[in-house]
Amino acid sequence: MSKKKESPPSEEPSILDHFLVPKHRILSPEEAEQVLRKYGVKPHQLPSILASDPVVKLLGAKPGDIIEIIRDSPTAGKAVYYRHVVPAEE
Repeated sequence: MSKKKESPPSEEPSILDHFLVPKHRILSPEEAEQVLRKYGVKPHQLPSILASDPVVKLLGAKPGDIIEIIRDSPTAGKAVYYRHVVPAEE
């Protein structure tokens, strides 16, 4: 009786590739400044996202960064959202 050869463990798929996870990216300081100026807000006035969020961790974002999220929208085509990264409470 021969033993079955075990296949090597496959690499886990990234949550960023899941069809339900919208596109996320960290804005450069210049882009962040443009967004804040465009909407006339301070970073703390944007909706927040925790630094412990799995996507934020994968992106390598740090508290203070601004994340752009692009979602498909049935009415608008593409909808763009911004989130301010805040420290995770431990």
